[in-house]
Order: sequence, then C-alpha cells, then structure tokens
Amino acid sequence: MTTRYAALLRGINVGGSRKLPMAQLRTLLSGLGHGGVATYLQSGNAVFTAGHGDEESLAAELTAAIEEHFGFRVDVLVRDHAYLRAVREACPFPAGELEGRQLHVTYFSKPVAAERFAEIDPAVYLPEEFRLGDRALYLYAPDGLGRSKLAEHLSRPRLAKGLIATTRNWNTVVKLEQLTGA
Repeated sequence: MTTRYAALLRGINVGGSRKLPMAQLRTLLSGLGHGGVATYLQSGNAVFTAGHGDEESLAAELTAAIEEHFGFRVDVLVRDHAYLRAVREACPFPAGELEGRQLHVTYFSKPVAAERFAEIDPAVYLPEEFRLGDRALYLYAPDGLGRSKLAEHLSRPRLAKGLIATTRNWNTVVKLEQLTGA
C-alpha cells in the first residue's frame, strides 16, 4: 500500500542562498524510489507517494539525500494527507473569510506544549493572534507575515529549540492538502 505525503523543506531558495531547484528535488525524490512526485512553488514543497517508511524515516532519508547531493543540510518535515487535512480542519480562525497571506501554519517536528509560549502576552500583539494545534501553530497576521511583530517574536530560536519548524501561508496549506489527496 502506498501513502501520499508532502515534504516541507525549511529555508531553501530564500535570499539567494541554499539554492535547491525544484526539478532537481523531483529527480532526487524519484531516485529514492518515490512515485507521483510533484513540487509546488519554489519554496520547498514536494508531494510524493511511498510504499515504505513513516514520516520521520522519510524525512531523515530526504534530509540525508539532499545533503549528499547539494552539499548542505536542510531540515525536512514529511506529513501525510490525513495529517494535513486534520490541520486544515482544526484551524481556529475563520480561514474562509481571510486572505491567504493573513493566516499561516508553522509545522513542528514534535508536539509543542503551551508552556513554551507562556512568556508571550497575547494582548501586546492584538489584533495578531496565535493558537497551538497538533504539531502546528496557527498564526493570524492581518497585515501579513512580513509586518507581523508576533511572527517575529514566535520565530526566535529559543522558542523552537529542539524542534524543526517551518511555516506556510494558508494558500499553501490548502494546496498541499489537495495535492496529497489526489
């Protein structure tokens, strides 16, 4: 039995560094024996089918292959369609009423306890808000991520210590769910 997954690569093709062409990523995934390989945008989103492994082993396999092929390490999260659908369905914000640039999901490699974010006073950042989900953080930033003071605070390394974390806007969240469900 095969399962359809999304691979979420962190921090590639941003600002001219860590270049990883999507065509080469597709070739690399196919070379690892995965089928139905496709990429979405240039920011490190790929979908594929696998008949072996689980999210963690597939992420480790892809991380090692990228480092061997491209010469630099990239953090990778792999999530299956059921998880991506559950994240979309559990969104605590009115996604249908918002622009894709206003809503983001940060995917984490492990579950995250609310205590990790206890130092943040939500009232300071209003109207921006965040909520935790299953290995995910939902961020409502009405003026977009680039202008978000809350996003800046949430991205501090100590808040993500010991985790792989990568963020996608809502349009990408929805598209990856669709692509893995195909």
